[in-house]
Amino acid sequence: MTTLDKRAQILLKTLVEHYISDGQPVGSRTLSKCSGLDLSPATVRNVMSDLEEMGFIASPHTSAGRVPTHRGYRFFVDTLLTIKPLQTQEIQRLESELSSPDPQELISSAAGLLSSLTQFAGVVMIPRRKSIAFKHLEFLPLSDTRLLVIIVTSDGNVQNRIIVTDKAYSAAELTQASNFFNANYSGSTFEDVQKKLHEELKQMQSDMNRLMAAALDASSKALDEDRDNVVISGERNLLQVDELSTNVTSLRKLFEIFERRTSLMQLLDNSQRAEGIQIFIGGESGYLPLDECSMVTAPYEANGQIVGTLGVIGPTRMAYERVIPIVDITAKLLSSGLSMK
Repeated sequence: MTTLDKRAQILLKTLVEHYISDGQPVGSRTLSKCSGLDLSPATVRNVMSDLEEMGFIASPHTSAGRVPTHRGYRFFVDTLLTIKPLQTQEIQRLESELSSPDPQELISSAAGLLSSLTQFAGVVMIPRRKSIAFKHLEFLPLSDTRLLVIIVTSDGNVQNRIIVTDKAYSAAELTQASNFFNANYSGSTFEDVQKKLHEELKQMQSDMNRLMAAALDASSKALDEDRDNVVISGERNLLQVDELSTNVTSLRKLFEIFERRTSLMQLLDNSQRAEGIQIFIGGESGYLPLDECSMVTAPYEANGQIVGTLGVIGPTRMAYERVIPIVDITAKLLSSGLSMK
């Protein structure tokens, strides 16, 4: 990692904080006045030139001032950032609004609070439903190669899925498949069925194997699609951010991610495996399409087990010292609320 002397660090910190505050390129005269260092503008310009050469800052064509690069933001966040504690009334608001006995309401409230307190987009990955057992499965023919699969889970959830097969099955074969599935696997979780199915179906005809595999795949997808996996609140706040709203093409791509949510789920899922606050600046995540976007995430728990991730998506020019504690405390309070359920 590149090291900077104390003088360069103070000037970089001052520049990033000023740019985050007002969004305007920062000149050497401003830094000379605001850094607290007894340096002439000429000396400041020399240090700025070195920082630019090292890739921490850049000069916009239309201004004599400098702005932070992604590398500059990363060094600032990792090394120079001073976290600002939340005000008492903000903490009290979080505590009061994250006190519902309903887990789904808690998660929705968390997303809304993240958005409201930061004025950016708040996102919460809903805990995945694990160990769902199915009670009953039935095949009904729709046409020669199209079948309706009816899945009833142990919690009373009923799903209908259409699957397309590569051959026609007789009514007797469909009854046989349903009976086999229900007799052998009723009460088992889909994870357990997947483990057992591979070995036990070797004794059946190969085309019946394919029918079983298709039914299991359809069942898993039905349960996954039965609910939104991510709650998003306040994405339209990003339309008010100048550096995002002027990039119409990239902004459209970002909203497509909000709509499809697949890439967002992958990013949150990866964040869930890490401990504590994670900060993705610009393209570091590999998922967000805007170089001008950053994401701050934290995992949350239920009864000691990490079950999801929440976070804030906003511009790289965000007040990290404020957003980080908001994300951190929201994750802790959500964990506490879910652990009492």
